[in-house]
Amino acid sequence: MSTPGPNSRHWEINGLRLEGLCWGEPGSEPVLCLHGWLDNAASFSLLAPLLTGFHVVALDLSGHGQSARRSADAGYQIWDDLPEIMGVLDELGWDQFSLLGHSRGAIISSMLASTLPQRVRRLVLLDAISPPPVDEAEFPLQMAKFLQDKPRLLRRKTRVFATIEEAVASRVDNGLSEDSARLLAERNLRPCSGGYTWTTDPRLRGASAVKLTEGQIRAVWEALTMPTLLLMAERGAGAHPEVALTAQRHVPDLTLEKMPGGHHFHMEGCVTEVAQRVRRFLQV
Repeated sequence: MSTPGPNSRHWEINGLRLEGLCWGEPGSEPVLCLHGWLDNAASFSLLAPLLTGFHVVALDLSGHGQSARRSADAGYQIWDDLPEIMGVLDELGWDQFSLLGHSRGAIISSMLASTLPQRVRRLVLLDAISPPPVDEAEFPLQMAKFLQDKPRLLRRKTRVFATIEEAVASRVDNGLSEDSARLLAERNLRPCSGGYTWTTDPRLRGASAVKLTEGQIRAVWEALTMPTLLLMAERGAGAHPEVALTAQRHVPDLTLEKMPGGHHFHMEGCVTEVAQRVRRFLQV
């Protein structure tokens, strides 16, 4: 599929260099895109060019893609990204904008939108809306997992691949098509001794220190007062719709639809259908 190439941008926010990709004309209706776990801004390389009439900015969240890793004393809780995202929005001068998130990025988008409902015009969520709730009684066990994982992952070396092709193949093994895997892998790689290695921070694979309870997740949902579109993949989270159906009872203005494809359906053959649905929703 031939698509117009994006422009690259970077921002220095809170001592971190964040990288991103941009499509469309500045001054058009703004849309901020947040990618999923272990992905990067290239996750939107097929979808964003089809969102004609919008200025689309996709970030490499910290520890992903070409953006900087956090310092050794910091972490990667889903809310840790919010101050950096806010800094980028301020640099862009976007007082009002729409949010589009996939997977982990959809969860972060929901959290951000719930705290800034006056600034988020419309919210689009791809195959996720919130993490599974954890009972508050599990707090000590969850914290113990975090304390075990952090020092281990600080010492962990990222995998080395002799060629880019090997790295791409490792993402295909995780369910991505080869073309989609290449888009993501090439932005997540850097040359090293012996070949190529991931730029991704290994700490992203560790347990979170704290997970949200059912009540906290419900509070986020109830604060999403903007029109919200949740697209679930038939072979992704849509195959287990319990969370989405529960959210439908609590999010004030939620449209829930199922799309063909797997978890990365916005990078698959149905991307044109996805773009048409998203564009109609954003243009209202």
